[in-house]
Amino acid sequence: MSPIRLGGLLGHESILKLIFQQKENCDIDEPDSNGRTALIWASEYGHEKVVQILLDAGADINAQDKWYTTALQAASKGGHEKTVQILLDAGADVNAQGVYMNALQAASKGGHEKTVQILLDAGADVNAQGGKFRTALQAASERGHEKIVQILLDAGADINAQGGPYNTALQAASYHGEKGVQILLNKGADVNAQGGYAGSPLSAASFSSNETVVQMLLDAGADVNAQGGELGNALQAAVSSEDSDETVVQILLDAGPDVNAQGGFYGNALEAASYHGNETVVQILLDAGADVNAPGRHYGNALEAALKGGHEKAVRMLREKMP
Repeated sequence: MSPIRLGGLLGHESILKLIFQQKENCDIDEPDSNGRTALIWASEYGHEKVVQILLDAGADINAQDKWYTTALQAASKGGHEKTVQILLDAGADVNAQGVYMNALQAASKGGHEKTVQILLDAGADVNAQGGKFRTALQAASERGHEKIVQILLDAGADINAQGGPYNTALQAASYHGEKGVQILLNKGADVNAQGGYAGSPLSAASFSSNETVVQMLLDAGADVNAQGGELGNALQAAVSSEDSDETVVQILLDAGPDVNAQGGFYGNALEAASYHGNETVVQILLDAGADVNAPGRHYGNALEAALKGGHEKAVRMLREKMP
């Protein structure tokens, strides 16, 4: 690592001043193997004085590493308010987009309320799309930062903007927190928006075994039979892990789903439950009318799935139901 980058990383002001005094032709923006400059390193760790020294020496404020991360994004991710303000005052591009996120998304993901407000006041586009979380609202919602969700909504965030693995803010919130879900529902979020990995907010909540959120979404009009995403539907999502929540499964069954609905990675709920070996859930599904002979998808049928998963008790249960 070059002395300049080391000084930026460790926050050594005196080292940098000495280097700049003795080396007239040193490359202040020399990147490391990941494309990171001293300014990006210093910004990530909130070394305000070092950031100012580097800027005064002519560092490229909008330089990007190989993931297109800028100094402003790095500072925003860590919630370094003073560093963020220094960079903005020096002309940093508040809306520069990286592979993973922009500055507003970074601050929203990290739960840094003051930094979010600073960026919005500086003209950050609250509805900018791109990166892992697609929007700042999705980032805040997925992490359960309710106060930031409210700040972004008050700033004009599109509550139903779609895209990315979480598709919408409501689906992102449904994996985790009740408060965020309630805020979004109260503001008119589309409870049946389709897309993303889970396919729907209800499937996301079901997969996460969040009983309260599942009930909230159903009460808000979520379609218990909605199909989409890798998880197929809410019932299949609820049984797609070894620690499936029996209460969530029963809540969904009480809502009247098609227990034999086809779709998703496993093809149907019984195949999913059988593969993961949750005998109680398998029995609940069988009692609810699940067809033991229904064709599945990834493993062929429920019995094959149970055999593949090595769950002897589930295998016996399924064979007893076969003609």
